[in-house]
Amino acid sequence: MIKIFSAGKVLFGDGGLVLVAGPCVLEDREMALSIARRVSGICDNLGIPYVFKASFDKANRTSIHSFRGPGLERGLEWLSDIRSSVGCPVLTDIHLPDQARIAAEAVDIIQIPAFLCRQTDLVVAAASTGKVVNIKKGQFLAPADMGQAVSKCLEAGNDKVILCERGSSFGYGQLVVDMRSLAIMRSLGYPVMFDATHSVQMPGAQGTSSGGDRRFVPVLARAAAAAGIDALFLETHPDPDSAKSDGPNMVSLDSLENLLKRVLAIHQVASGTEGEK
Repeated sequence: MIKIFSAGKVLFGDGGLVLVAGPCVLEDREMALSIARRVSGICDNLGIPYVFKASFDKANRTSIHSFRGPGLERGLEWLSDIRSSVGCPVLTDIHLPDQARIAAEAVDIIQIPAFLCRQTDLVVAAASTGKVVNIKKGQFLAPADMGQAVSKCLEAGNDKVILCERGSSFGYGQLVVDMRSLAIMRSLGYPVMFDATHSVQMPGAQGTSSGGDRRFVPVLARAAAAAGIDALFLETHPDPDSAKSDGPNMVSLDSLENLLKRVLAIHQVASGTEGEK
């Protein structure tokens, strides 16, 4: 059995497909609001529950000179505005334990970045807020190892955990996705999310920033839907080539609806809900 719980009005683990989507980093308030409203409208049309995501601080950029975002205070203000004005739950990531309590006041889901999924104090701090915790599997971890991350949350008194696949390191500057990991992590009894955009990232490939190949996002998203997922994570932007972070692997807003239609159709067949509304 898969644990079922809610983040705001959105249910995870009930057999449906949730979309978690937004820009990589908050670039400005109006752009973020515009993206949230447009994606929310697409999801309403398709009957897909929606969670907005964006980072207030990209603390793990390749270069010290890379754009990081508006920072904790202003970024959480923007996220809170999006949650109230668009009416959707909101997800953001944290990098330090003392950010957890503050972020929990503005968002519904706290995300643990892949590189930090073994940081006990960070995971425990996020879980201790009582919010849903989305833990990205490290590029260096076997999927079964995520059971230990779940245990840390349980020890902190929180069983609202999502496990997220985002690819595994394959030599230098490449990631591959082992679709078996989705089934292995889901066997731990918690909803599984697939991050289709970071899975096509090429870490450090552009010297001072990561590269990526967004052509393969639809391929991996469809494969993950067939394998069995509870949520799909996508980064999207009106003009990915001008985005301030992760542009090469982000999906254009204009192509999002067609991608979701195909993924949803596969998910409905795989989950046995074809024909249901």
